[in-house]
Amino acid sequence: MTETAPRPTLEAVAERAGVSRATVSRVVNGAHGVREALAERVRRAVEELGYVPNQAARSLVTRRHRAVAVVAAEPETRVFADPYFAQQLRGISKELTAHDNQLVLLLTEGREDHARVGRYLAGGHVDGALVFSLHLNDPLPGLVRGAGLPTVFGGRPDWDDGRGDVVYVDSDNRGGARSAVQHLAGLGRTRVAHITGPLDQTSAADRLAGFRDVRADADPGLIARGDFTSGGGERAMRELLDRCPDLDAVFAANDLTAAGALRVLRERGRRVPDDVAVVGFDDMLPVAEETDPPLTTVRQDIEGMGRLMARLLLRGLDGGAAEDTDASRPSTATPPGLILPTTLVHRATT
Repeated sequence: MTETAPRPTLEAVAERAGVSRATVSRVVNGAHGVREALAERVRRAVEELGYVPNQAARSLVTRRHRAVAVVAAEPETRVFADPYFAQQLRGISKELTAHDNQLVLLLTEGREDHARVGRYLAGGHVDGALVFSLHLNDPLPGLVRGAGLPTVFGGRPDWDDGRGDVVYVDSDNRGGARSAVQHLAGLGRTRVAHITGPLDQTSAADRLAGFRDVRADADPGLIARGDFTSGGGERAMRELLDRCPDLDAVFAANDLTAAGALRVLRERGRRVPDDVAVVGFDDMLPVAEETDPPLTTVRQDIEGMGRLMARLLLRGLDGGAAEDTDASRPSTATPPGLILPTTLVHRATT
């Protein structure tokens, strides 16, 4: 049987560096008050010996687990199939990794999942939570509040508990939708339809509101319910064409919805953009650039939203001292909500 070499200890690092055990502990745990020359000797000894801090012991000293729960209020079949979530998770992961934090992914599909997630969040395993893709009356905000965890939400909240301290990051969904519909109107399109997202989510509700800002007098038959999936886009597009065959433009609530709508238009013999112009929302490149034809869409910085969510949470955990790795982002005290701008990207569907 192969014998395993004993792990280096704090005492071994202290002896190698010629400092006290307490000095090593302060350096390893990121505390201040150690002269740079001594800190460098400790870091060199740590590297030479291959010392790895014991996380449990480290947590007792720092009261930090260096772990963050990322909670998506969606089933795993949706999260792993939709590139939107991949981009947002990539941004979150990059920011957490840059600050030596672990990402713990939690997904919810039903009541039992909510109870499980609530128990985990209250169990002292993580320092904070990032929560996104909430639906109307979702119990997650209450579970997080009950766990007493610092939290940043992805998306404008649809609740008001009177405390006014909800921190969130979102895109300008309403303004982006307005720009899309104004673009279609500027092309001379007069029968503009809208395929919504799930209206129990604020992003979809805000995009519908942006559509109505421009087309306040739109025929109600020109609005069809979707669900942010390509299959939902197909169903809604068939419904719209059956109900309003003279429509000449479609604003889809996201790129997947637009991709489904384009397939149905092609099946029905409608030329895009000659007969029907189409605009999506998100600018997810694996989708928007590969539709036939390539999709005009509203760009939001999905990965940037994820990074900013993580950055705001870490800054709060560090008392406002987390390093801001992007000088273009706010670096002062955490605001209750940040709305990021959107831009219209012109391609071949308009």
